Amino acid sequence: MEIKIIMLVLFFASMTVVGVYARKHSSSVDGFVLGGRKAGPWLTAFAYGTSYFSAVVFVGYAGQFGWKYGLSSTWIGIGNALIGSLLAWVILGRRTRVMSQHLKTRTMPEFFEKRYGNKGLKLAASAIVFCFLIPYTASIYNGLSRLFGMAFHIPYTYCVVAMAVFTGVYVILGGYMATAINDLIQGIIMLAGIVAVILAVLKGQGGFLEAVKQLSELSSDIPVTLGQKGAFASFFGPDPVNLAGVVILTSLGTWGLPQMVGKFYAIKDEKSINTGTVISTLFAVIVAGGCYFLGGFGRLFDGSEIRSKTGEVIFDSVIPHMLSSLPDVLIGIVVVLVLSASMSTLASLVLTSSSTLTLDFLKESIWKEMSEKKQVLTMQICIVLFIGISVVFALHPPAFIAQMMGISWGALAGAFLAPFLYGLYWKRVTVQGVWAGFLSGVGFTVGNLFVPVIPSPINAGAFAMILGLVLVPAVSLLTKKPEKSQVDAIFSCYEETVVITKKRSLEP
Repeated sequence: MEIKIIMLVLFFASMTVVGVYARKHSSSVDGFVLGGRKAGPWLTAFAYGTSYFSAVVFVGYAGQFGWKYGLSSTWIGIGNALIGSLLAWVILGRRTRVMSQHLKTRTMPEFFEKRYGNKGLKLAASAIVFCFLIPYTASIYNGLSRLFGMAFHIPYTYCVVAMAVFTGVYVILGGYMATAINDLIQGIIMLAGIVAVILAVLKGQGGFLEAVKQLSELSSDIPVTLGQKGAFASFFGPDPVNLAGVVILTSLGTWGLPQMVGKFYAIKDEKSINTGTVISTLFAVIVAGGCYFLGGFGRLFDGSEIRSKTGEVIFDSVIPHMLSSLPDVLIGIVVVLVLSASMSTLASLVLTSSSTLTLDFLKESIWKEMSEKKQVLTMQICIVLFIGISVVFALHPPAFIAQMMGISWGALAGAFLAPFLYGLYWKRVTVQGVWAGFLSGVGFTVGNLFVPVIPSPINAGAFAMILGLVLVPAVSLLTKKPEKSQVDAIFSCYEETVVITKKRSLEP
């Protein structure tokens, strides 16, 4: 217990020190929200990766989908790396940085307003961001608190409150730069921790080959396998169709999440894009791939500890139970690992929500003459507000972690992915097409809760994204073209001439 407490104290102390150090970068709005657009490749890449993966992945998703799909759940991590990281950086990174700077936008709702010339889009987008980041935040509290309960036997409520307080402290102190520096530190912990945990868990099962052998012997009496033997150790697992839905939601979904896309706004230079692409992809392979690979062995740890009184599996307890028998030092590493993942994601969420509420709603509709200093102060107050609401929500969670995250990602990415992606590449997108994307993403996700056309919130979220990708261009083509001169002026940023060295390009 002493070892675990010492590790936690050092972790929280380092976060606070970074928050104090980064205060000099947070005096202006650009500094507080984007770090002055001076984040280098390592900071940007780790900020992206650590915002992507949290306790939701390690505890909720790895536990639930590892149990359902066995080793094939590793495909989710591979999809996260290739689609959610590599392709996201290649397709969105440079264009987002160039256009957001050209339009002088600092948030995604502000991008929608200036890209499409409609203030209503900004207000609607800011409301969607604030409302649907709350269940995602609550799911992170939920996952981390279960692990804390296993390691320290601390009541759930105390875990949630303590985590909220420490996150609020360093974000309020240092803004984006504090979160970016802490993300780098936390990301290194995550990389080392996940490798150590996987090796320890497999060793406890007699090694990798023995664990796979045991997993392959499960199947005949489990309904999902349809009598197929070895399904949980197979290439695509017992249910490849639903597995594909999870891959789409957790991978393509990042393209439309404001807290993820916002990382591209803060990129420093061309080198940061190229290096950041490689770093974030490798980070995702190790962290996401490792989490789901570990979760794939969950069925080897079946027992009363992870089942309810009725015999149903409590998915959020699978990973904590798998780790409960590890040595204290490794449990301490696991706790710090998941704490790192969770607090970095939480910091990104609360910063995104507070900046959106302040810049896109309050300054736009209520307090139009807000000074620079008052904008920063208001964002800090909104951070406290958002954390407070999410804590209340976390203390009364309505569903499993994965379902809560699925609803949040489904609504946000379903609403924003298509309007944002097409807005970077296609001049023909209309305001009506964007509204269609907003309404279809939020409408389908929320409507599906009351009338479950698609029973799984995960698959419903994936469908909402695909629906937006179809509806936005369809409605745009059926409505009046946007003013050519205005659109040409927006896209002119991509045609500006820049001079670079031969080291960066072989072109004459």
